[in-house]
Amino acid sequence: MRSMFALATRTRSTAGARRLDLIAAASSEFAITGLHGTSTEAIARRAGISQPYLFRLFGTKKLLFIACAQACFERVLATFAEGVEGETPQERLQSMGLAYMEMLSDREILLAQMQLYAACSDPDICQVAREGFLRLRDAARELSGASGEEVHWLFAKGMLVNVVASIDMPELGDPEAW
Repeated sequence: MRSMFALATRTRSTAGARRLDLIAAASSEFAITGLHGTSTEAIARRAGISQPYLFRLFGTKKLLFIACAQACFERVLATFAEGVEGETPQERLQSMGLAYMEMLSDREILLAQMQLYAACSDPDICQVAREGFLRLRDAARELSGASGEEVHWLFAKGMLVNVVASIDMPELGDPEAW
């Protein structure tokens, strides 16, 4: 006969796995309502954990937001690295830009980026945004072999893409529409 306890046991996640699950849940919540509009209660509920456990894993809501911002930058870095192809620096930049645009079909990643920049009135968050943005710039330059000016234009276009996607007006991404 099987023990009742065997039926009641469930697989426990490690703290590291729980941290990743929590970052994913928090990223979704922060993407919609931002740092100040998101409650830790909503994040904990989405993650399926208690609010005290959330604080045990991250300490503060701001530290959790920072971890989400860093995860967002890692996703963009991975997108650049996976998307780069072509013989010339210009071809490689173009392929990275196209991979980035495809990534933005996930509206949450787009909104998470926008919420990060909106939260930059906090000096700690602004520092994380600066460091992450510089890492993206350096990676784009290294992966593509392009000049600083060419990478600058990739990022300028990328920011336009962010705004165009945020306001759901893809036609503004076409220079002919201007």
